[in-house]
Amino acid sequence: MRSTTIGIPRGMLYYRCETLWKTFFTKLGADIRVSEPTTYRIAEQGMSLTIDEACLSLKLYFGHVSELIGKCDYIFIPRYCNFGRNRDMCSRFHAMYDMAKNVFRSSGQKFLTCNIDVLNGESELKAYLSLGQSLGCSAKSTLSAYKTAKIADQRMWKEKLKVQKDLLDKDGLKILIAGHDYLIRDAYIGKPITDFLEKNDVLPIEAGIVDSNAAMKRSIELSPTCKWQLSREILGGITMYRDKIDGIIFLTAFPCGPDAMVNELMLRRIDGLPMLNLVMDGQNGTAGMETRLESFLDIIRFKRGML
Repeated sequence: MRSTTIGIPRGMLYYRCETLWKTFFTKLGADIRVSEPTTYRIAEQGMSLTIDEACLSLKLYFGHVSELIGKCDYIFIPRYCNFGRNRDMCSRFHAMYDMAKNVFRSSGQKFLTCNIDVLNGESELKAYLSLGQSLGCSAKSTLSAYKTAKIADQRMWKEKLKVQKDLLDKDGLKILIAGHDYLIRDAYIGKPITDFLEKNDVLPIEAGIVDSNAAMKRSIELSPTCKWQLSREILGGITMYRDKIDGIIFLTAFPCGPDAMVNELMLRRIDGLPMLNLVMDGQNGTAGMETRLESFLDIIRFKRGML
């Protein structure tokens, strides 16, 4: 394919699929442009482009899309519907591509998508083969790029699991963060939380960094009816890590329906561990959040006889 620049918004599934997407497009000869880490300005821009009822994560995402308008040939916004039965994605992942095309319809910007909907016969492999075709690439080169990208993605995930295991094996206070990686790793929303924990000699453990198949099976111990893929992985992570941690912080992106339902369920079903539910609504400043975290850590240290 000719030299083409693909823009990737730094939000939502970017933190999960970064290696897969970058490797796939690079192997097809494309240049990659990722939006900058979230700032107050990007957050405000996203909020101005979305309705009030949109969740914080979606608002941030549209701020990142806006940052890429006019700076690349295509902006890549995949449509993830499900990975099979009881492995659904939230409806926002179904709609982001169409929403972006509508919101930025007067910009002249081109958008690129692929559909992953296993229940309707649209596997990930089929989706990426179609994606390569839309870029004018041959089926052979697209298949090769996809296989290479999957290998790189699996290697990256194994490295993350190893880092997590090393953290769990260390001495010290360990707090499990039960939230989506697009919240935990966002520079504006989640990073201030992990930074604060680390400055206070706490090891932050991510519930979502877990073997997906094992987590899906273990998730039924907390909720046999939860149907959302990402939420089930977090539930499984809680079940698998709960005996190795000192407390749990739940991150809820206001007003996310799945987050609100699942996190409230966990607060009612988990016994014996201090828990804190932080509802993130995009407010400026971290003073209130730090006060709540300080109190939470004091409670844990008191229970552990450390105060």
